[in-house]
Amino acid sequence: MHDTNSVRSKLILMAIATTIVALLSASIAMLVVDVRTFQKVWVDDLTTQADIIADVTAPAVSFNDAAAATRNLSVLRVRPQIVAGAIYTNSGQRFATYGAPGTQQAFPSRPEAAGFRIERGELVVFRPIVENGEPLGTVYLRSRYGLLERVISYGAILGGVMLGALVIAALVASRLQASITRPLEAVTNVARQVMLRRDFTLRVPGNEKGEIGVLVEAFNDMLAEIGRRSDALQAANRTLEHEMTVRERAEQALILADRRKDEFLATLAHELRNPLAPIRTGLDILRIRSGDAQATQRATDIMERQLRQMVRLVDDLLDVSRINTGKFTIKMGRVELKAVVNDALEVVRSYIELHGHELEIDLPDRPVFLHGDATRLAQILSNLLNNAAKYTNRGGRVGLSATVEDKTLVLEVADSGIGLDPSMLDSVFEMFVQVDSTLERSNAGLGVGLSLARKLVELHGGTIEARSEGLGHGSQFVVRLPIVVEPEPLTKPTPAAFISTETYRILLADDNVDFVNSIGALLTAMGHSVVITHNGPDALAAAARFCPDYAFLDIGLPHMSGYDLARGIRKLQSGAMTVLIAVTGWGQEKDRQLAFEAGFDHHMVKPVRFEQIEEILSNRAVIKKLRT
Repeated sequence: MHDTNSVRSKLILMAIATTIVALLSASIAMLVVDVRTFQKVWVDDLTTQADIIADVTAPAVSFNDAAAATRNLSVLRVRPQIVAGAIYTNSGQRFATYGAPGTQQAFPSRPEAAGFRIERGELVVFRPIVENGEPLGTVYLRSRYGLLERVISYGAILGGVMLGALVIAALVASRLQASITRPLEAVTNVARQVMLRRDFTLRVPGNEKGEIGVLVEAFNDMLAEIGRRSDALQAANRTLEHEMTVRERAEQALILADRRKDEFLATLAHELRNPLAPIRTGLDILRIRSGDAQATQRATDIMERQLRQMVRLVDDLLDVSRINTGKFTIKMGRVELKAVVNDALEVVRSYIELHGHELEIDLPDRPVFLHGDATRLAQILSNLLNNAAKYTNRGGRVGLSATVEDKTLVLEVADSGIGLDPSMLDSVFEMFVQVDSTLERSNAGLGVGLSLARKLVELHGGTIEARSEGLGHGSQFVVRLPIVVEPEPLTKPTPAAFISTETYRILLADDNVDFVNSIGALLTAMGHSVVITHNGPDALAAAARFCPDYAFLDIGLPHMSGYDLARGIRKLQSGAMTVLIAVTGWGQEKDRQLAFEAGFDHHMVKPVRFEQIEEILSNRAVIKKLRT
């Protein structure tokens, strides 16, 4: 796409505009000439036809033979464009008439003088009937006059010709303008690079002739002169900088360091006083109301929560100090994403619930493995989640989502909080920078959490960035980490009887959201990889993708029954190795038989106790028997 203000575009526009004006003028002139020619040919043709009719009907009129005159007029049917015809006697009486088949005609009551006229899209001609110099009557003919059709047809042809000519003109103009615009574009590009890079050694290449050559040469000379003056100015500045005394520089450094020290100490004092105040209040409560168990418990909870906040501040400061001094180490190993998320949520969940926020978690169904320090990765997420909760007003939304793009894990922590000013998106990761330092937000923090998160992400070979649509529109922090340990390939699962680990891939399918979510939470806490679905088609898709070792399926699922779902899973490549358990409210013997016929290995009747599920997962002997 070329700039419409460029010389190249203007030259092409000029050529096309000139061509349009010339073609339009020529087309109008040709159309006018064609219309006149068409009218003359049409009038001449109909006049000649009228003269022929006059000659052949003269004897019939002389002998007053109306039948012969009518037969003569009927010859006009071979000319379908003629819609009516009539012969009038010398006295003005209508002697014979003709009308085109399928038309209703109205004839003039009396003949008119010889000539023609055009009315309502039709051509009318009157011609005298003369024999031996004696007038006998008048011939009247009326024909369709297709002027509009002619104009449309001719206009379409002219339009096509104009369009083709414009295309050719544009191509020719594009080729011809290159000799003019190429040198000008080279000058523009060099000027743009000079402004961006401040490099005055750049020159416009080429050996152009004429006025453009003079322009290019003058531009290059100007760059050379500016470069010489810039070098001289830089040399003078360097000399001036060298003349600054060591004392002045030391004083500036001391002033800057003192200012930063004061700012940090003031912030640190403020942040330590915040948790100390409720701790002191809690101690007063314990002293004054030591016999009140409820008040004692409430005071203890407050003191523990504030103490954790103080420990978190101190730990963050120590971690930043260790990183800056090169004493910080991380223990790399194989880490599963869900385990990292669970560790982070264990740290921040109570803080998020304390603020009344809605927490949303969206993780991939399949396990995702990283090569990193599980504790530090969880610290990254907990810092981001804690920061999101801190800067979101009570009752807001905090979300954590993860997706896999090629070999990169993309983690996003989003909130509906106060948002970020666009100018803060880069500086928010610097030490001691606070998003909101107003007095109304008393727990703004030291400003080290995001800085520590960025340093930890970079130690893991990743990146972190902040996004926000502005103040009041929430914020998002996106972390990208390399997946250097690939997920386990999709192979035919080993029979459960020979699995050495105690954790499994488990699929839960039930439209009772509370029941299935609670069971899923318990299984996840035990270390299993769990996928939860609420209808049949989603469960079948998850089974194809997740290859579960166990599948607990409700029979009364929406869109697809549990029986059909079980048959669908058995048809999958890995479905034969999946232990299928029917979970249903129907417990009669026929219901059990239907479940086994559909491919289920177990039949459980609701309400199901978690001990029953544990028993199935731990009963390896039964599994081995089923598989053999």
